Amino acid sequence: GDNGGGATAAAARPVLVGKTDQDIVRLIGQHLRSIGLSGTVQQLMQESGCKLEHPAATKFQEHVLRGEWRSADADLDELKPLIECPQGVLRMKFLLLEQKYLELLEDGLVMEALNCLREQLSPLKYNVDRVHALTGYMMCSEPDELRRVAKWPGKGAQSRQKLMESMQEYFPPTVMMPPGRLRTLLNQAIELQTSRCPYHNTAVSLNLTSQSLLTDHVCSANTLPCKTRQTLHDHCDEVWFCCFSHDGARLATGSKDGTVIVWQLTKDKELKHERTLEGHSNGVSYLAWSPDDAYIIACGRYECPELWIWGAASGELRVKMNHSPEDSLTSAAWNVDSKRFVAGGTRGQFYQCDIDGNVLDTWEGIRIQCLQMLQDGRTVLASDTHQRIRSYNFDDLSDQNVIAEDNPIMSFTVSDSGRLALLNVANQGVHLWDLKDKCLVRKLQGVTQGFFTVYSCFGGVNQDFAASGSEDHKVYLWHLGREKPVAILHGHTRTVNCVSWNPVIPGMLASASDDSTVRIWGPSDDQNNEENWL
Repeated sequence: GDNGGGATAAAARPVLVGKTDQDIVRLIGQHLRSIGLSGTVQQLMQESGCKLEHPAATKFQEHVLRGEWRSADADLDELKPLIECPQGVLRMKFLLLEQKYLELLEDGLVMEALNCLREQLSPLKYNVDRVHALTGYMMCSEPDELRRVAKWPGKGAQSRQKLMESMQEYFPPTVMMPPGRLRTLLNQAIELQTSRCPYHNTAVSLNLTSQSLLTDHVCSANTLPCKTRQTLHDHCDEVWFCCFSHDGARLATGSKDGTVIVWQLTKDKELKHERTLEGHSNGVSYLAWSPDDAYIIACGRYECPELWIWGAASGELRVKMNHSPEDSLTSAAWNVDSKRFVAGGTRGQFYQCDIDGNVLDTWEGIRIQCLQMLQDGRTVLASDTHQRIRSYNFDDLSDQNVIAEDNPIMSFTVSDSGRLALLNVANQGVHLWDLKDKCLVRKLQGVTQGFFTVYSCFGGVNQDFAASGSEDHKVYLWHLGREKPVAILHGHTRTVNCVSWNPVIPGMLASASDDSTVRIWGPSDDQNNEENWL
């Protein structure tokens, strides 16, 4: 009976012929050992016929964790043929002796520590600067001082485990796996699922404690700003532009009615009419907040020869710039220093100016459609009437092609990183470009874009999303990794000219429309989505 049972058990035992199976068993074994289930690990290894680690590596780890430095050194000599990096053994011997030296010092065994330094560490002739630093630790009179000066946790399991982890990289994974390897792989899986989630718009980082491993991660579309939270009716004609300040605390809107309205965000996340800036006879079709949010530039439409610089907090006009009645100043962008800006238009004007509107530099003959300034404080990107975006440097007066399209570029915007650009292209829609590689990443689908100037924006957590207005009265949202929209927002009754994503509140988006309203969009009222609104 017993023999028969033994034969059955032997027959049922899995034969791990594949390397993948062996790797998985080792990963599970390492994790079980880390949570204290050593008996289970022993049985798992015995039954599977696997080895968790090379026997010499297991022995080495035990000796290190027990502080048996002489034995650990002997183990290293035994492991030497298995270590690929020529400097690896020397580096590990140094780290072992460094730990031994620090522990002797902490225990007050100064002569033994000195002997370790002179007779063992110095003869290695490795990292002489570090040996000098270690010598200086002898001046520490108390263990607490030693731990503070050496930035070392002290003798015991924590520092020895840290030592073991720092030596791990020199062993091939067949000899000893990197620490916590299963956890690392699972965290990578969660990161990948998060990056592929089309609705992931939360600053809360997902990890093994917050995400179940039993199902794939997926967010609800309701975490995006897809519900109208507020409708602003204070303009009395078409609203052509909207733009949040860099601190997310204010919104500026520009209208055909000749006014700029500055809205203040209340504690309840409602926008309150703060002040009206008047006197723009051509209407206001473009706005730009200075990087420090102290000033707002307002530009008119078509061939408006003037631009206005307003104090954002005071509402006072700093300057009304009118260089020449022949000028067209319909777009502007601030330098990162908030003291200079560039401005231009389709009649061929392209200026760099100081904050009082004095022209510092001129670039002749460039018919400007839209302007953006990069964070380097030197490079200006300009779309022109030749269906291209070129970069201009006012310091050395150099320029070069960046992007060429087959149709007019009505507007464009650049991500905070300066790497990506969103282009609203006539009769095409929204195109996502990589500025560094100068290549079209993808064409974002859905938008109706004719020859009206419609503006798009980046937004959401890590600027992983894009939004655009549209001539079909809707707002479109995309995840940058996908061509098709992840949400289409209904509510406006005429063309949506401009969208602006709050740079601080990832769940807040503003849209400006020819229907004379500005809509503020937020997540649905579900309590789980409120963090995106705070």
